[in-house]
Amino acid sequence: MALFAKKHKGFDAATVPPAMDANEAASIAFAHDQGLSRHHFVEGEHPAVRIEHLNKTFNGETQVLRDVNLDVWNGEIVVVLGPSGSGKSTMLRCINLLETPTAGHILIDDEEITGKSGREVARVRRELGMVFQGFNLFPHLTALENVMVGQTKVLKKDKEEARAEAIKQLEAVGMGDRIDFKPPQLSGGQQQRVAIARAVAMHPKVLLFDEPTSALDPELVRDVLGVMRELALHGNMTMIVVTHEMGFAREVADRVVFMEGGVVVEQGLPEDVFDHPQHERTKQFLGSIG
Repeated sequence: MALFAKKHKGFDAATVPPAMDANEAASIAFAHDQGLSRHHFVEGEHPAVRIEHLNKTFNGETQVLRDVNLDVWNGEIVVVLGPSGSGKSTMLRCINLLETPTAGHILIDDEEITGKSGREVARVRRELGMVFQGFNLFPHLTALENVMVGQTKVLKKDKEEARAEAIKQLEAVGMGDRIDFKPPQLSGGQQQRVAIARAVAMHPKVLLFDEPTSALDPELVRDVLGVMRELALHGNMTMIVVTHEMGFAREVADRVVFMEGGVVVEQGLPEDVFDHPQHERTKQFLGSIG
C-alpha cells in the first residue's frame, strides 16, 4: 500500500481513485504488512480496517491528512505516534466518522463507511468503540449506569443483561468497588477506567484510543496503562492507540506507526521503529522524547 500511495499525492474528492477490490486490497496489504507487525498472518485473511488515500482538510485550506494509507488486521494492536499536529487524532476521528474525510476511503471488514449519513453513521459507530482524552462520562450517572447506558440505548439489551455486562467490565478494570460512584467522586484515572469499561462492554469490532492518558496526572497514568496493557495482551481485541507513552508502545504494540505532517512516515515492528528507525524525522522525534 505504501508503494501504491507514493504514486498519488494531493488527492481531493474529485480525483481520489475508487476503493480497491476487497480481494486485491487484501492481497497487497498481506504482502506489504508481513514483517511490519507481530500479527499472526493467515493466508487469505482481510484487514479489519482499510484506509485508502485518506485526506482531511479543514476550512478548505488547512490540510491535516495527506493521502494516508493504512491497514489494521483482526486482533492487531497498532500504536500511532507523532508530534502534536501530525494528524494522528484526526485519522482516528475519521475512522469512527466524528470527522468527515475530505477524500478517500475507510472500510471496516470490507464495508465502506465513508459517505454514510444519519442512521448508517450510528450503525457504524456501534462497531467502533472509542476512548477519549476527556473521559466523556455522564456526570449525573453512576459508573455502573455509565457502562449500562450504551448497551440499553444502542444495543437494546435488557437492563439485567446490561447490568451483568457492566459489572463484569468494571471489575475487569479494577472498578468493581466503585460501581455506585458518580464521576465527580472519582479520580481522573478511575474515570478513564470506567470509560474503557464502557467501550469494551459494547463489544466493538475495533477499539480506538485517542491519547487516553494525556489528561491524567502522572501518578494516575500507570493504572490506566495497566488496564490497556491487559486488554491488549489478553482481550483478543483489535486496537488502534494514539499515544505518547513510548514504553506502552514498545511492550504492547504489534506494529508502531509514526506520523508527521498528515502522512505515515514510517511503520514497523516496535523494536525496529524504536531501535533502528529508517527515516531521519522518526529518529529526531524519538530522540527528542527519549
